[in-house]
Amino acid sequence: MNFMKQNTNRWLALLIVLTAPLLSVIDVFIINVAIPAIKKGVQASEAQVQLVIAGYLLGYAAFLITGGRFGDYFGKKKVFIYGMAFFTLTSCWCGLTHSAFELNTARFFQGVSAAFMVPQTISYIQVLFPLAQDRAKAVGYFGVTLGLASILGQFLGGYFAYFHFFIPGWRLIFFINLPIGILAVAAAAVFLEETKLDRSKKFDFTGVVLLTFALGFLILPLVTGRENGWPWWSWLMLVFSFFLFFLFAKNQKKRKKLDNGELIDTGLFAFRDFNIGLLSVFCLFMVHNSYLLISTLLFQNGYHLDAFLVGKLFILFGLGSTFTNLYAGKLFSKYGKKVAFYGVASLMVSLALQLFLFSSPGISLWFIGGVLILHGIGTGILITSILNITLQSVPKEFAGAASGLYSTFQQTSSALGVSLIGGLFFSILAGAADLIVYQKAFRYGAGAELLVLLVLGILLYMLPKASKAALHYAE
Repeated sequence: MNFMKQNTNRWLALLIVLTAPLLSVIDVFIINVAIPAIKKGVQASEAQVQLVIAGYLLGYAAFLITGGRFGDYFGKKKVFIYGMAFFTLTSCWCGLTHSAFELNTARFFQGVSAAFMVPQTISYIQVLFPLAQDRAKAVGYFGVTLGLASILGQFLGGYFAYFHFFIPGWRLIFFINLPIGILAVAAAAVFLEETKLDRSKKFDFTGVVLLTFALGFLILPLVTGRENGWPWWSWLMLVFSFFLFFLFAKNQKKRKKLDNGELIDTGLFAFRDFNIGLLSVFCLFMVHNSYLLISTLLFQNGYHLDAFLVGKLFILFGLGSTFTNLYAGKLFSKYGKKVAFYGVASLMVSLALQLFLFSSPGISLWFIGGVLILHGIGTGILITSILNITLQSVPKEFAGAASGLYSTFQQTSSALGVSLIGGLFFSILAGAADLIVYQKAFRYGAGAELLVLLVLGILLYMLPKASKAALHYAE
């Protein structure tokens, strides 16, 4: 009886902590379709619109590893509850904002709070499910949650941006987090058990500050510099960001030498395959998030499709990605890195088709749906395959640090993709509103994405075939 109760409590606890990745991913995808409505609602410039996405990812990336450490130090239950509560509050703040600056500030802190609550989900899975079979099932539910979140985000973003309510619909995309957040905090307080504390290492607050400012000084000028004509301060910030990255690397090496609890374990960079894998992650998510931005702007502002229709079309992208996420692990276990090349090919074919066919004055919804499914399939294959390829050569003692660094690279590259490729798109657009200019801007953006995918293919070629241990892990 006690075993059955304990087993039920484990799955209930999993359901509670899965609300963190659910909300954090919804708030990535829900923004993309609603971007035109948000831009109009707060009278944002193009650069400020980019920051609505990039600012959230920046806060997420800068504090992701710190969020995991906080869970070890203060207790995963406590950090999950405070992270979820802060995420809910900052979501409401986003919905109440009246200026682009205020919205971007709120989005940054929303990303920071996500960085504290999401790592606790992964940690709880490890604690709650010590048996490999149960853990594999729990990880599967985690993956399904991410897929559902992407689908819900696309649909709800289009729904709320299109229909009229007692308040502007785009504000409601943030307020939907309120009831879920309240329920999650209450359920966590009652049903989650606190974990053992690990205070064996000190916090690297200096590393957190250096990394945050280094990323901020890199992203901000890339987004705002173009719109302001690349003034001197934008170049100064870029130079200073590299100086801060240098100081951060030096700080990490020093703390590792003194065994003083560095933010990033620099020993990971001794593994060549892991370094190539991180660069592959960088390429994939630059393409992934920039594509979501420029395609939805082409569909809504170029072809004048309404937000609700675009949201429904992007459900096909989410379904393609979710479906292949479920089976890519099994395919990887059988065929190794060859599977990743199929993912690259799918994305390249999808973009090539769009470059050719998004040059006509009219467009078929069937065609859009087809390329979005193909794009989703390629993305789903690559996300799963590159994760396995990247971690296959990392020893077990580095597994936790490697996963944290992987996630940090994922969010950072997403922000850079929105900044660089999104910036290229807006520079070609130059404030114009007619379809021909939108098509031209999309061609430049998609062309840049094809070049990045070519680099990704070269990086994957440089990696060895998956080891037997890695293939077993993929299963």
